[in-house]
Amino acid sequence: MAVDEAKMQAFMGKFVQDLGAVMHAATIVLGDELGLYKALAEGPAAAERLAAKTGTDPRYVAEWLASQAASGYVEYDPSRREFHLSEEQAYALAVDGSPAFVPGAFEIAVAPFKAIPGMIDAFRTGRGAGWLEHDAALFHGTQRFSRLTYVANLVSHWIPALEGVEAKRT
Repeated sequence: MAVDEAKMQAFMGKFVQDLGAVMHAATIVLGDELGLYKALAEGPAAAERLAAKTGTDPRYVAEWLASQAASGYVEYDPSRREFHLSEEQAYALAVDGSPAFVPGAFEIAVAPFKAIPGMIDAFRTGRGAGWLEHDAALFHGTQRFSRLTYVANLVSHWIPALEGVEAKRT
């Protein structure tokens, strides 16, 4: 097999980037579900203090914080040995309802993994897979991620775009 080394390296770079995103999807959902981001948005904390605030285990929180810092999702101050969120990170990860709030998108991202057994069956049998057979995380994440777009556009853009609907509204 004659492999072009430059093309192979480019492909592997994309693969590693995609793998990193996949691996961190679960950690973002975890941080959201456990309230780790919201607690960290209240101020800098070491793993022990963050664990105490969230009722979680300090060892696991320390590992989670290290992975989040390595990926740039949280900041680390080595002089104080504390982690914190920048304003932008807090806005995207801890402020439910901000236009940049992303944990819902990551709930969507983990949902297909839960559907793999059903997808395998559908591929083998051809029976298809019903929309309601998806994991609840897909629906919950979609609602959380899309809600602001719906609220911002429904009345101002989407209803006026439907012929005759706006007149019926008043």
